[in-house]
Amino acid sequence: MTSFVKRVKNLHLTFAAALLIAGSFFAPSAQAQAPLKIGYTSVEYVLSQMPESKQIESDLKAYGTQLEAQIKSKQTEYQTKLEAYQKGQSTMTPVIKADKEKELTTLGQSIQEFGQSAQQSMQQKQQALLRPVLDKIQKTIDAVAEESGYTYVLNSDSGSNPVLLHGPKDGDVSDIILKKMGITPTANAPGSSIQAPKAPSTGVPPAPAGKTKTKTK
Repeated sequence: MTSFVKRVKNLHLTFAAALLIAGSFFAPSAQAQAPLKIGYTSVEYVLSQMPESKQIESDLKAYGTQLEAQIKSKQTEYQTKLEAYQKGQSTMTPVIKADKEKELTTLGQSIQEFGQSAQQSMQQKQQALLRPVLDKIQKTIDAVAEESGYTYVLNSDSGSNPVLLHGPKDGDVSDIILKKMGITPTANAPGSSIQAPKAPSTGVPPAPAGKTKTKTK
């Protein structure tokens, strides 16, 4: 009898523990919680509506123009030296000819490297200009979500891995975000066209091959 009582007692304890665990899962039904509310926005659309976007495009264009001017200056220098070499190579001594060829090769490589550096510089400039605006959008999204009771706000921009594949129109909070920033949305506005312009082509012709040899008797 004693062992039977112990088994019953243990059974009660096990059942009580199971109820405690189950209670932790079903606690939300006992305590009212805010319903899950999901919204979405197109960051590209919001960005395109902001007045800052035009200034960013203007600044990027001006920066790209500066880089292009530097590349063209280097190209002009290269072309001038190349033409001088081509005109005078027949009268050059082997040592001078080899020196000119080396100079042209070094200058050509320098222009190529500058072109690669210019592209990276454009991308860094774009990121630096966009960062404050993207931070402003994020803060506004946070404020709208808090005020309107959205649990999550997803990004609907297209891409290789879009975050939102489908959603109801009333879940789009893009215009609410714009109005929160004091911006009146423009109908059918295109997505943001702010992209780092490609650095101008270096267009450097190949330097003369160093085939100069000193004659030996």
